[in-house]
Amino acid sequence: MTQLYETAYPRLNADPSAQDLEEVYTLTRDEIAFIDRTFKRPPARTVAFLYLKLFQRLGYFIRIKDVPTVIRQHIVAQTGFARPPRLEELLQFDRSTGRERMIESLRRFLDVRPLNQEGRAWLQHIAETAADNRHVVADIINVMLEELVHHRYELPGFTGLDRLAIQAREKIHEVHFAGIANQLDTKVKERIDSLFKVSKDESSTTWNMLKREPKKPTNKETRSYLQHIRRLQLLVEQLPQPDIPVPKLKQYRYIARSLNASEMAELKPQKRYALAVIYIRAQFAQTLDDATDLFVRMLQNLDNQARTKLGEYQQEHLQRTDRLIGQLKEVLLAYQINGTDHQRVEAIGSSLIADVDDLVAICDEHMAYAGRNYLPFLIQPYKAVRAQLLNCIEIINPQSSSEDDTLIRMMKALQGLRSSRHEIVPISLIDLDAERDLQWLPAAWRKLVVTERADGRIATINRRYFELAVLYAIRDELKSGDLFIQHGERYDDYREQLVDDETLNRELTEYGQVTGVETDPKVFTQALKSALLETAEAVDAEFPENAYAEIVDGRLILKKPPASELPPGIRQIDHLITERMENVSIVDVLIDTERWLQMHKLFRPMMGTESRIEDLRPRVISTLFCYGCNLGPTQTARSIRGMSRKQVAWLNIKYMTEEALEQAIVKVINAYNKFELPGYWGSGKHASADGTKWNLYEQNLISEHHIRYGGYGGIGYYHVSDKFIALFSHFISCGTYEGTHILDGLMTNTSDIRPDTIHGDTQAQSYTVFALSHLLGIKLMPRIRGIKDLVFHRPDSDKKFAHIDGLFTDDINWQLIETHLPDMLRVAISIKLGKISASAILRRLGTYSRKNKLYFAFKELGKVVRTMFLLKYVGDVELRRLINAETNKSEQFNGFAKKIFFGGEGEIAENLRHEQRKVIKYNHLVANMVILHNVVGMSRVLKQLQAEGVLINQEILAGLAPYRLEHINRFGDYVLDFRRKVAVLADGFRILDVESEA
Repeated sequence: MTQLYETAYPRLNADPSAQDLEEVYTLTRDEIAFIDRTFKRPPARTVAFLYLKLFQRLGYFIRIKDVPTVIRQHIVAQTGFARPPRLEELLQFDRSTGRERMIESLRRFLDVRPLNQEGRAWLQHIAETAADNRHVVADIINVMLEELVHHRYELPGFTGLDRLAIQAREKIHEVHFAGIANQLDTKVKERIDSLFKVSKDESSTTWNMLKREPKKPTNKETRSYLQHIRRLQLLVEQLPQPDIPVPKLKQYRYIARSLNASEMAELKPQKRYALAVIYIRAQFAQTLDDATDLFVRMLQNLDNQARTKLGEYQQEHLQRTDRLIGQLKEVLLAYQINGTDHQRVEAIGSSLIADVDDLVAICDEHMAYAGRNYLPFLIQPYKAVRAQLLNCIEIINPQSSSEDDTLIRMMKALQGLRSSRHEIVPISLIDLDAERDLQWLPAAWRKLVVTERADGRIATINRRYFELAVLYAIRDELKSGDLFIQHGERYDDYREQLVDDETLNRELTEYGQVTGVETDPKVFTQALKSALLETAEAVDAEFPENAYAEIVDGRLILKKPPASELPPGIRQIDHLITERMENVSIVDVLIDTERWLQMHKLFRPMMGTESRIEDLRPRVISTLFCYGCNLGPTQTARSIRGMSRKQVAWLNIKYMTEEALEQAIVKVINAYNKFELPGYWGSGKHASADGTKWNLYEQNLISEHHIRYGGYGGIGYYHVSDKFIALFSHFISCGTYEGTHILDGLMTNTSDIRPDTIHGDTQAQSYTVFALSHLLGIKLMPRIRGIKDLVFHRPDSDKKFAHIDGLFTDDINWQLIETHLPDMLRVAISIKLGKISASAILRRLGTYSRKNKLYFAFKELGKVVRTMFLLKYVGDVELRRLINAETNKSEQFNGFAKKIFFGGEGEIAENLRHEQRKVIKYNHLVANMVILHNVVGMSRVLKQLQAEGVLINQEILAGLAPYRLEHINRFGDYVLDFRRKVAVLADGFRILDVESEA
């Protein structure tokens, strides 16, 4: 049964504050007048006072015996009786038949009605509708409560609501399961049942093999994984497409993933078949994305090998290059002699160190690789992976998202050439029109691919170079969204996720009000142009007095401002805090924080129908410790007595989802935000985003060698509030452009800390990120490096500036922005409504597209927004200080989180991607729990120091930070000691009183 505290079902606070008593339980004159007209006898009149105010608080009529004394006394005191009725008299009336008549009168006055038979049928429909999008019973109950209040119904008993919610959820499950199972014929059902049995030649069930994920993309692994996808594809072709709401589909997928073959086999047939169909189709969608990633990764590896070979070639032929330069010098000197033209020619001829034809051949070879042209070096490594690359294309079968189907025709040509071994192929053999079909080839590729006759017409192509050119074009268009993968997830057609015209028009006004963005294209463009002009003029006027910026020889130079000095006395205070913080173990920190926030209640069995385990709290704490600190189940079982490896691993699989961990993270953030101390560190309006490398085993797809950090791993990407606590975390591969995810954290944030300004490192300074953040009402202020190499765009081509004119090197195409603003607003509103994520859009728009007009429009808008920011960055040294300080907080959090992750030498041992993502969430949650615990301890120590006469002021508090581990024992044996006294979480007390602050 669902617990009352898990829902929004109203209940009385046994110890309300004086303010609550006054605001919630005090009757108005009209209410008193109604009671005086209706009820005359003192007991009845007093009970009416109680029933009325308590119903207004609860939404249902409560028995007098269940009313806390302090609330009853406050309400009774308002009756005006010198000697109010005794409690026994009130209880007697509460048991009498007069109670029902009084309740009927109060219902009419309050304009509410009890739930009759018709109302119950309506409520059942509400519950079933809610259950179609929600899995947790408490969430279904909350929807029913909201609708009951909205339609002026008296709330029924909690047990009845709980029973109705469970029935509704089970009915929806049965409807969905039957809807899928009934579409399967006997043969397919037998095929599904066979997945849960071990075949003679296999060591594991096919069900477990379905959960396979790609390892490091070697040739052998790539071939093996592509064969796995083909088998999966054959299975998917026999299965129906479930018509189930996305939240429910996601939950079913989680459930199926958490079950092994024997558990699946024990389920009822309809449930077994439905979960199998849902999971198999979901796995197929993921494998299509995996095949695309493999394709992209293989081409990237070809790039790396070719660039390396080019470097080796240039190093080997450095001496020959020197000879050519020496030859050029001799020719020039011969040309400069005093004499006739004939004499000069003779001098040049005598200066030649080799035959002219040989020298020309050497020059041609050198020019072929000039300008870092590594393309000729792709041929050799391409031979080894050609078959796998072509297999990838055949499996993912990219489709065009526009009317331009050039690459679709090129892919057909690839298939036609698959069995060919000829180096040079006539253009007629592949059924392409040379004039029409090869115009897309970039100049560098064209030189290598085509051979032209004397009349300029293309006669033949180089097969291998043609194949490579097509494959690289496919890669680029998959990234930009010009090509999409049908039935994929990350590479699907993003246009289908955008809102339609009706939704766009309906949401446009509210969107403009919330974000402050003009929605009329002409007004938007004019306002933006005026803002850019005003900013440029203001910076230009103040530039002569700007001591930290200057333009030298047309290049902008920013001088570093002097570092801010620490407030006097802060080092002493910091040292005293370290000395006085209570020495605890990391497990004690987790126990304290969990007991304060009752976080174990957030973790429920994914199946929903299973009963909860009795010792949930210690097992939740052990699991958080296991994965958040990276000990692993085996070491955790050794370190915590009474806890087995299987218990920890089982809870992680069956209870702990990313969504539940995110809810726990939010709960910690909200508790932290109630304390006074974080308010001195920031307003909560700023957040910074930064990634840090986490070590991984090499044997998985997400693991890449990181160029900057070295070693194999993935990137933990965090959004850290200016109050020092992390709001959002995500796990991405090292090759992913971090700026793609910078807006996701703010768009998905549900905590009480609501930043509207985001800071990031240099990866956040792309045009498209600036444009999209502007349309979403987010202020993007990244740290800028290499500003002298960035382009400033002039607000008007005719506008000149007295001091900073040399900064501007390009103009803005305002008409392009105005024309495509409606399309850009469609994207922004789709993100606001949760139809598509900001990262999904930026992943496409962040890659050059020659076809997508939206890409060019976003880029043009980004030029405006980024130029405005760069001008402010140049003109305001305090802004630069702020950005630097905020981005430093991200880097500090990254270091702190890694110290928490002390087990297993800091290497994530999980190879499954969803488990890797969970590990990052675990670590994020544990780090935040430690930060909250530190703030509680610091607040108490600071209060003690102030009481002892130590000077504590705002400047000192602002200079502190919660990233402290000196008092926490992270190593050794651990005891889950629930008898240890834990102080109440007093989030309301203040360190500084009003006078101190002044």
